Amino acid sequence: MTKKDILYDTVLARSFSKTDQKRLCFGAFIASLLLVLTLCTVVKPYLSPLPIVELQLSVGTGLRMLSITELTTNTTISKEEVISESNKMEKPICHCNTLGSKEFCDVSGDVRIHGKSATVLAAVTFAFSGNSTWYMRPYARKDQVPAMKRVREWTVKLVQNASLSRCVRNHSVPAILFSLGGFSLNNFHDFTDIVIPLYTTARRFSGEVQFLVTNKNPLWINKFKELVRKLSNYEVIYIDEEDETHCFSSVIVGLNRHRDYDKELTTDPSNSEYSMSNFRKFLRDTYSLRNSAVATRRKPRILILSRSRSRAFMNAGEIARAARQIGFKVVVAEANTEIASFAITVNSCDVMLGVHGAGMTNMVFLPDNAIVIQILPIGGFEWLAKMDFEYPSKGMNLRYLEYKITAEESTLVKQYGRDHEFVRDPLAVAKRGWGTFKSVYLVQQNVSVDINRFKPVLVKALELLHNQSV
Repeated sequence: MTKKDILYDTVLARSFSKTDQKRLCFGAFIASLLLVLTLCTVVKPYLSPLPIVELQLSVGTGLRMLSITELTTNTTISKEEVISESNKMEKPICHCNTLGSKEFCDVSGDVRIHGKSATVLAAVTFAFSGNSTWYMRPYARKDQVPAMKRVREWTVKLVQNASLSRCVRNHSVPAILFSLGGFSLNNFHDFTDIVIPLYTTARRFSGEVQFLVTNKNPLWINKFKELVRKLSNYEVIYIDEEDETHCFSSVIVGLNRHRDYDKELTTDPSNSEYSMSNFRKFLRDTYSLRNSAVATRRKPRILILSRSRSRAFMNAGEIARAARQIGFKVVVAEANTEIASFAITVNSCDVMLGVHGAGMTNMVFLPDNAIVIQILPIGGFEWLAKMDFEYPSKGMNLRYLEYKITAEESTLVKQYGRDHEFVRDPLAVAKRGWGTFKSVYLVQQNVSVDINRFKPVLVKALELLHNQSV
């Protein structure tokens, strides 16, 4: 018997022909290959999480921040992690992060929004043991309970694919969901709570973004229609009314406001690429404002902001005459007209003069190097004056002057007498609460400026314009 015959005389050879044996070897090779592919498929999720969702969330004390990002060459996950020498699976969890007045969530992936139930669902396919549900009110004034009571609460939730509702409307651009409740239609809060945060959040999309508005407010949309159209190429969707599921690849819930409570009318350089100079240029482009800086070859113009209700000038005519005598061309106007036309009026002036209040917010339309003069009524307004208008004016490249009236220049003296607590001790009144303080000093009080005492402020403003230096 030959060696070949001996090899063939095996258990396998007894059961199969030579042709069958070749087929069996080939089949074994295919089976081995399938086994290897199966093992790779099963093990890979543990080695590198799938790029299903990118979520960044910061919603104040007690809530969490989650960030999951898949890169081309490596995966970066914001998490608490315990990594052994063998690089065990890293599970994403939430991190506490306080960001002041805002509730803000950035979700990417398969994101579905149902308006009537106020839910934002983000799909995940991996096991997730961290916090997967957040409750948010998308308005940038989280520190003010009265404002937040007027903002609808939304649920942002991570869910398995099988739990998602069917897409009815698919969108090809990202979305921003924000509220027009809160303190909207107060001009100061319109800008510091909504307009500036909306600009810093939406500008990077160059119009290719869908606005989803909760707390429908057509008056606000009409007031800022030019600005809204400049930031988004699409009609606003009032999402609260929608019973259909809207699907996006990216959704931002909330607006990117400055994280510090006391930073008003400004952007946050720590988390925004846009400055107030960028914002003011955007306003000039939006409303076709001609003056980027004060003019030096013409007679300077001063705008006196009149008020018809509270904190009104009782002697606006005398103030205007004094300003003309000093060398100003005078414009007197009330900031309750259509915003586009009033922006042109403000931008045509070199100085804006007004009593502390929401009307002073219109300084955003002034040209660079213009001057803001704020009149402070009695009541201890110094801290509000600084926070609301003095500090922001510096970020707008404006110059700031201030005039604090005496008790005799307030109508409260005639109404209550010089020795009344309202006139004598505003601090004691403030201790009774905001309601009392507001009623006395913001609602009941008007101002009659002592012209002789006030003239040096007007002279100083004129000198600053002539010198073109701070």
